Amino acid sequence: MSDATVSATALTSQYISQVASDLERNVKEQERIAEELNTLQAELTALQHDHGVLVNMQQALGVPTPRTAPSHANGAAVPASSGEKATSTSGRRRTAKADAVKSPKGKKPAAEKSATRKPAARKVTGPTLVDLIRHHLIEQKEPRSAAEVSKELSDAHPDRTISSNVVRTSLENLVARSLVQRNKQGSSVFYTASARAQATTEPKGETQRNADK
Repeated sequence: MSDATVSATALTSQYISQVASDLERNVKEQERIAEELNTLQAELTALQHDHGVLVNMQQALGVPTPRTAPSHANGAAVPASSGEKATSTSGRRRTAKADAVKSPKGKKPAAEKSATRKPAARKVTGPTLVDLIRHHLIEQKEPRSAAEVSKELSDAHPDRTISSNVVRTSLENLVARSLVQRNKQGSSVFYTASARAQATTEPKGETQRNADK
């Protein structure tokens, strides 16, 4: 066997080893990135769930909520390749420059004005969910669970959307304000109105008569 043949065989063997090593490293890198994507997707799903719960709480408490939503609310964002990122970035820069040229000095583009405009306050009619829960517990003679309170209020107010999670959170908020007492019986939790809650709803004339006594 000539020296040229031996050299070519050794070079081919080296290439084969290098390609196999690169291929193995590529597969491992794909597996690592796939695991990170799964983890991020799980975190995104949890955040979307918490976002929905918090928005429902704001609505139940009568707090105006912006009409904007996260860009990923309808699904997870798909990672873009480096070429797509570069194209998107350059496109945004060209759009910004065009807006700057078209817009007179000292005036903001219409899109920017609409983004900074404060959302109109939503009018709240009737008592808030917290008030409904507090008055409902005051009228009860026995402790009630969060599920029972949610069902009873839903039956009493069919025109309102009452979520069990929001009711449970509102009950815990009333417990923190000492307006509701929490009692645990086994694995179940029951709530009753505190004396302070009953005193805050007592008519002024009745309170004065009690003070005179």
